[in-house]
Amino acid sequence: MRLNQNTMLLGKKVVLVPYTSEHVPRYHEWMKSEELQRLTASEPLTLEQEYAMQRSWREDADKCTFIVLDAEKWQAQPGATEESCMVGDVNLFLTDLEDPTLGEIEVMIAEPSCRGKGLGTEAVLAMLSYGMTTLGLTKFEAKIGQENEPSIRMFQKLHFEQVAASSVFQEVTLRLTVSESEHQWLLEQTSHLEHGWEWRDLSPWRPEVLPWLGVKLQAWPAFLVFPFSLYQELPGGPASVSTQGQLGPLVLQKQAAVTLGA
Repeated sequence: MRLNQNTMLLGKKVVLVPYTSEHVPRYHEWMKSEELQRLTASEPLTLEQEYAMQRSWREDADKCTFIVLDAEKWQAQPGATEESCMVGDVNLFLTDLEDPTLGEIEVMIAEPSCRGKGLGTEAVLAMLSYGMTTLGLTKFEAKIGQENEPSIRMFQKLHFEQVAASSVFQEVTLRLTVSESEHQWLLEQTSHLEHGWEWRDLSPWRPEVLPWLGVKLQAWPAFLVFPFSLYQELPGGPASVSTQGQLGPLVLQKQAAVTLGA
């Protein structure tokens, strides 16, 4: 999905970044695991096929994918590559043509040492928030293998309820409908999230203005990082910002008497 191609979601335990070609070799190594193939109902791919899959996920409008990074490792090592901090991925599939407000969510924490530490939970919460505030989703489903009890329990803790079970596919379907109370609960659970957009040309910005706006510059790659409260105030809503050029109205709105640029 191109909508999230310049987006970063920064939490306490995880950082979500778009799935790019630089992530493919590590991802390919993960998916050689028979355990992960079984848990994700995936078939092994060649490296070339994996690159083709990454390109299709980037282009397809019905797939939204983020790579999950270990936030502690990523922030503690200036200059660390995203690949060295990868722990998994989280996905939304918008494939129900009759209901565009429904998204199927998947999460995988591929690194065994990172499981059971809450990274998957925060990754799912961040994706639910993104799906709700940016993609306009109001219903989420998760299809999980019956043997994957830790994943089932995690989604149940996030207010998902089982709505179906398939003996043929050996999986259960859990659903979350975002009522007004669930909407408020999700906002509370994700209020610490920061939303960033990759910004390759900072020349129009006076650096001292960024903190004044409540915005900070994350280290390489260059991201403007907005607190959640500011993210919600974007002109036209959060979905109005998909490229760096569309940040202009927000800056003009928030700058008051401060003049940006030379």
